[in-house]
Amino acid sequence: MHAMILAAGRGERMRPLTDTTPKALLMVRGKPLIQHHLEKMASAGVEYIVINHGHLGQQIEAALGDGRQFGVEIRYSPEADVLLETGGGIFRALPLLGDLPFIVLNADIWTDFDFSSLPERLDSDAHIVLVDNPPHHTGGDFALRDGRVCNQGHPALTYGGIGVYTPGLFHGCVDGAFPLAPLLRQAAGAGRISGQYYAGIWIDVGTPERLQQLNAGLT
Repeated sequence: MHAMILAAGRGERMRPLTDTTPKALLMVRGKPLIQHHLEKMASAGVEYIVINHGHLGQQIEAALGDGRQFGVEIRYSPEADVLLETGGGIFRALPLLGDLPFIVLNADIWTDFDFSSLPERLDSDAHIVLVDNPPHHTGGDFALRDGRVCNQGHPALTYGGIGVYTPGLFHGCVDGAFPLAPLLRQAAGAGRISGQYYAGIWIDVGTPERLQQLNAGLT
């Protein structure tokens, strides 16, 4: 199964750390954050990973190379000219990802999620992982009912930045910057997204304070 790691964000909330280092390369427990993801994906049997990058992206390519040292093959989708947002970044990388469903992971999370638990075949446009709402996002994003993701319902859960997508989710899109959320909401409204709830470790490593707490073992 192919995968994509989203690593093109500027990391504004992480400044000043991200003024000189891409967020994906910030150190977490002795390794760059993105290296933890690569190793977990490799252990789950993922062999081919696309990484998009923008701000200081050449540092990511220099650090990770072709991926062989992590047991995977890495291809890159640069966004040096303009950041494409999540939806646009995935859409531009589709030629590298093939015609089958592929995993998508936000680079700026910390989790012990087992990627082998994700479905390889879908009867929908996407399959996403929902987690408990963190303190900074108490309203949640979606509800989960009988394995289907709904735009409304109780309890509201947070999209965990982990999912499996089909190229069909992006049907009708054009190259350029656009967010992913409206596509997910449209598909959820049509009953075209399945999902799963994950109760394990999941942290949005979005601020220097959370990064510090993670490295100190406080989260």
